[in-house]
Amino acid sequence: MRRLWLLFAQTVTVGLALWFIVATLKPDWASGSFSSRARPAASTVPMQEATPDAPALTSYRHAARQAMPSVVNIFTTTEARPQKSPFQNDPFFRKFFGDQFDDQQQEDKQSSLGSGVIVSPQGYILTNNHVVESADQIEVALADGRKATAKVVGIDPETDLAVIKIDLPNLPAITLGHPETSSVGDVVLAIGNPFGVGQTVTMGIVSALGRNHLGINTFENFIQTDAAINPGNSGGALVDTNGNLLGINTAIYSRTGGNLGIGFAIPMSTAKTVMESIISHGQVVRGWIGVEPQDITPELAESFGLGKKTGAIIAGVLKGGPADRAGMKPGDILVSIEGKPVVDTTEMLNVIAQLTPGQAINMTVLRRAQETKLSITVGKRPPPVRTDDEEEE
Repeated sequence: MRRLWLLFAQTVTVGLALWFIVATLKPDWASGSFSSRARPAASTVPMQEATPDAPALTSYRHAARQAMPSVVNIFTTTEARPQKSPFQNDPFFRKFFGDQFDDQQQEDKQSSLGSGVIVSPQGYILTNNHVVESADQIEVALADGRKATAKVVGIDPETDLAVIKIDLPNLPAITLGHPETSSVGDVVLAIGNPFGVGQTVTMGIVSALGRNHLGINTFENFIQTDAAINPGNSGGALVDTNGNLLGINTAIYSRTGGNLGIGFAIPMSTAKTVMESIISHGQVVRGWIGVEPQDITPELAESFGLGKKTGAIIAGVLKGGPADRAGMKPGDILVSIEGKPVVDTTEMLNVIAQLTPGQAINMTVLRRAQETKLSITVGKRPPPVRTDDEEEE
């Protein structure tokens, strides 16, 4: 009996040892049938798995998908301009050279590219003035492959904006955003056609708001962004994470011609006003008083004995202009317009530009340390005069 008990105990011990070895080295053998190895065991821990088509939280595909159809590529062509020559109409030279003389005076056609944004189902497209300026032919290519010839509705060189129009059905107009609610740090997307490679989306943030004194345009109120903007992006869209249009990409700060992370867009608050004025009147109508302002520097403040360093010094007054007729004089310091304080020349120009021509307004100037009130009838701002150098460019 004892012998049988020892045999039983040894058998059990060997069996337990074998089970331990199998459970350690081949746990799936110990868990059941061999067929279970062909499929993973069900997890006992409750987990939520993403479906293959679920967008990642960091993706902006919805915004891109919403805005990209509204962004177009713009191709412009400038016809050759004959160069004037003192011998061009000379009969002697005509006799020998004829039409060949004219051919030698011709320059090849010049082509350039840029971007634009469809802002209305009626075919109105916002872009930069420098994209379509002096163009003889404008072709627009849509994201869906359609192409159309565009005509210029109007331009505004002082904000570098232009409105062109195409005639196609079912145009995907973009939704206008509200840049006044944007904040530094907001994520934005820049959409355009950089270097002609095709429609491209880049991402960045709003780096700054209300940028001015850059010397880019007469009227400046830029959104600064680090979203990559390169040549060809001009006139393209800067959109928020919902795909709404915040601004029109217009310029970059660069020492090499490429992106350095400092780009500027014209906010829609400005672009919409300009666009509506161009569509309604063919041009932008702005207020004007006929003065040449200058910012107050610490040196000028000390020279004039000013206690404050805000305002705009009137360096010159156009003879016969609105300010001259109202009695404004060179050396006056404009401190307020209709009770609103004037901080610098940029704010002064923006405030006056928004006034309606023919409107009578009150301005306060500082003259010989004394405040003087002037009543000025606002005039219509004349179009900018282009120099010979600008015409050649």
